[in-house]
Amino acid sequence: MRATLITGASMGIGEAFAREFARRGNSLVLVARSGERLAALAEELRSRKVEVLVCRQDLCRPDAPGRVHDFCLAHSISVDILVNCAGLSHASDFSAIPPEKAEELMSVNMLALARLSRLFAADMAADKKGGIINIASITGLQGVPGLGLYAATKAFVLSLTESMHEELKEHGVKVSAVCPGFIDTGFFQAAGHERTNEILPLSPPEVVVRAALKGLMKNRMRVYPTMLDTILAFSGRLVPRDTAVRLAGFLSGARAN
Repeated sequence: MRATLITGASMGIGEAFAREFARRGNSLVLVARSGERLAALAEELRSRKVEVLVCRQDLCRPDAPGRVHDFCLAHSISVDILVNCAGLSHASDFSAIPPEKAEELMSVNMLALARLSRLFAADMAADKKGGIINIASITGLQGVPGLGLYAATKAFVLSLTESMHEELKEHGVKVSAVCPGFIDTGFFQAAGHERTNEILPLSPPEVVVRAALKGLMKNRMRVYPTMLDTILAFSGRLVPRDTAVRLAGFLSGARAN
């Protein structure tokens, strides 16, 4: 069975991807650590006459990506599209992040994404087809005071994705990094980001999904979901770096005024 695999599928952008791929009739493998929410979503999507398998894993664990890959092998699933949506954030100055939170954030945002991408990219390259969508962020373009560690992990995602984009092109595999601004999913609020401090407008997750699928189809290295995201990305090149960092911190509103 060929299927689309989505991490972080129980909420936010991952859930929006699951709904869109189900609408298109794709078989799905949904990955998240929230078992109840994942099971409820899977049951709902199965009512649309699509095959949905649930793989509950905590991507903080170093062995989780391998378990996800083994799950697919055990169920004779060939993943044709991998969507790495799982991510964590924590709004505070870097020095104030609890050590365990910092480790979790880096494990999910960087290590899990890299391990999953490596495992499934090898399968896709052998088949000479496939696609990988990595959810990065506009914050990955420069440091962001108050979201420094999160921004740094997204810079990692951008750099790795760009390298994979070029390396896998000759093997028929498409790879795109999606760089949204703030999305209306509650993601940053759950990470302690006070919504009243936010200056930038919020976009619905469906905007990200549509842009990501269009970008993957055209094999774009980077995808900016909205015009504002594009403007912010390119305006950062026109000012000194320290100004760009201060401006990013101001616009994100991650630090208390």
